[in-house]
Amino acid sequence: MEASLVKPVINVAAICGSLRKASYNRGLLRAAMKISSESIEGMKINYIDISPLPMINTDLEVEGTYPPVVDAFRQKILEADCVLFASPEYNYSVAPPLKNAIDWASRPPNVWADKAAAIISTGGGFGGGRAQYHLRQIGVYLDLHFINKPEFFLNAFQPPPKFDSEGNLIDPEAEEKIKNVLLALQAFTIRLNGKC
Repeated sequence: MEASLVKPVINVAAICGSLRKASYNRGLLRAAMKISSESIEGMKINYIDISPLPMINTDLEVEGTYPPVVDAFRQKILEADCVLFASPEYNYSVAPPLKNAIDWASRPPNVWADKAAAIISTGGGFGGGRAQYHLRQIGVYLDLHFINKPEFFLNAFQPPPKFDSEGNLIDPEAEEKIKNVLLALQAFTIRLNGKC
């Protein structure tokens, strides 16, 4: 097969704003990882755990360096082609662990800059929609480029059941919608990076 016909591999950094073990938002990322490995050629999703990050404190920055755990996190973001956020909603906004991770990676040099991104979320009511809109606003300053459509919000508590007792997504319709988000993210990343 000619090299020009082979799709480049898109490396996706997947970040969950919830630290709960059975988090439904983390369940969305597990579903996305499964979907990409089984049915999307040329995309690899890598889950990045943000729980070890200390609360942002510039006193931890010494002569332009960061704590090792922060450096490791920043390097993973830098090496990714794009980002997939799973963002729960806390008080109409993004969860503190996610904002903390975003802020650490935005310290000079800002490693979010010029990356494509997408958001998926679940919860009650609007399914995390308000948090998504705040995250989009944050992205403007960070030079993160979010796909506009499709959007993915999932009310976790409306029947039929969406998740099992371990937080795994069991709703086929939601899985199909996540696949569409991933395909849009892949296409936008290729376009943004000039890899087409």
